[in-house]
Amino acid sequence: MARVPRRVHVLAVCGCLAALGLAGCGGDGDRAPVEPGLSVSARDAGGMDALVGAARAEGRLNATTLLRHWANYGGLIDGFTAKYGIEVVVDNPFGSSQEEIEDIKRYRGQDRAPDVLDLGDTFAQSAAREGLLATYKPEAFGRIPAEQKDAAGRWYNSYGGYVAIGCDANRVRTCPASFADLLKPEYKGMVALNGNPTTAGSAFAGVFAAALANGGSFDDIAPGVDFFARLDAAGNYNRANPNPAAIARGETPISIEWDFLNLSHTEELAGTGVDWRVAIPFDGSFSQYYAQAINKDAPHPAAARLWAEYLASPEGQNLRLVDYARPVLMENMAKNGTLDKSLASKLPTVEGTPAFPSEAQLNTALQYVRQNWAKDVPAG
Repeated sequence: MARVPRRVHVLAVCGCLAALGLAGCGGDGDRAPVEPGLSVSARDAGGMDALVGAARAEGRLNATTLLRHWANYGGLIDGFTAKYGIEVVVDNPFGSSQEEIEDIKRYRGQDRAPDVLDLGDTFAQSAAREGLLATYKPEAFGRIPAEQKDAAGRWYNSYGGYVAIGCDANRVRTCPASFADLLKPEYKGMVALNGNPTTAGSAFAGVFAAALANGGSFDDIAPGVDFFARLDAAGNYNRANPNPAAIARGETPISIEWDFLNLSHTEELAGTGVDWRVAIPFDGSFSQYYAQAINKDAPHPAAARLWAEYLASPEGQNLRLVDYARPVLMENMAKNGTLDKSLASKLPTVEGTPAFPSEAQLNTALQYVRQNWAKDVPAG
């Protein structure tokens, strides 16, 4: 989904005063519950039972750009429906973060409008500034690290990963392990990026990682755009979308995308003749999380809030691990004993201490990419 960066990996857990984070969710003890579809927390709605009842009465949840193999959305959708009896309808599964925002505006007031969103942090911040998102704090909100959420509760990260390079070892003699490797002539026409970095979070993260590998910084993404311009000039850049079907057909033998997507390909492509290998390029180590948000004008607002609770619950967070995505609450869950240690042990190890660009740095970087990508890396 783009969708775009959500800043990297496991971070320090926000203090144990999580209850304070829920204070804004609940309202005064003597205040009557509000309509569940307008609530800012389950407590505000009169408790989880009230929220579940209202969501079941709506009977449907509209989502968009959710691929079943992306961070195990297939398992999450099936689990949510089995638990609550609510149908989840996914529109435009191959869309981007920017398209999600456009869909909010395009379908405002219609029953088909998206209820919930999965966005790169940069896009979540943009949607919040435009006043498109509802305020809602799931029960786990106070345990999400401060740098991984909007303090007002308009968005909060759910899962993330590291930029990785995937490669079909049956089609590529020596798989690349770094961004520097990708410029070698032996990779002519092979190197694909997952989407357009002006609209998709995964592709934007790939450009940011390339910048870090080529002398850039969180304040300077220009070397990343320059890298892809050089990759294109060398004839190595492949503009096809590296989805599993394209990989199986041999159209995209090398792919720059999140590690959780690349790692999932190893299982998805079993039996197709593809030998998919994955490397995290530490010359440009970059990770982010993806944010969850609720459309302010959601046609099924109670179901949207219940979905937020489900994704932030231990059940929902552990389901992310099935497809190698790193739950935002992983460190907290490891401490309180709710983490599925068997699944967590399958994640690749990473080096160094993760760092995250600020909101201002992310927005400046996205603006630069939007202004320069089409000029420097024109469509083929």
